[in-house]
Amino acid sequence: MKSVVVYWSMTGNTEEMAKAIKDGAGDNCDIFEVGNTDAQTIAGYQAIALGCPAMGDEILEENEFQPFFDELLPKLKDQQVFLFGSYDWGDGQWMQNWEEICTSNKVKLAYDSIISNLEPDENTINELKKIGENFSK
Repeated sequence: MKSVVVYWSMTGNTEEMAKAIKDGAGDNCDIFEVGNTDAQTIAGYQAIALGCPAMGDEILEENEFQPFFDELLPKLKDQQVFLFGSYDWGDGQWMQNWEEICTSNKVKLAYDSIISNLEPDENTINELKKIGENFSK
């Protein structure tokens, strides 16, 4: 199964998480920073990992990632989706809200989402690599 990782990152923490998924998945996975792809292209993949950190008042990044996600959302009903991201404050409410948007739109979340407070630790990186391995099968 061809998989893809799409992410937005300000500090590099979510990018590091995205690269861990790609490392686990290997050659059967593509990776894009959100500004370097579009929803139509990503909708063609069977397994899609989406990464965005919490911004502002625990929301998705508004200028690039949110518009991309809004366009992609109606196209995600037949794919396996995995959500991940990092945060610096709060309690992860942005991820809970993101998951609710997905499930209320009949998007199948393939794994429990993974969030990291600031830089992902070794355990988080290893967990993301394992998801990458399984995600592309």
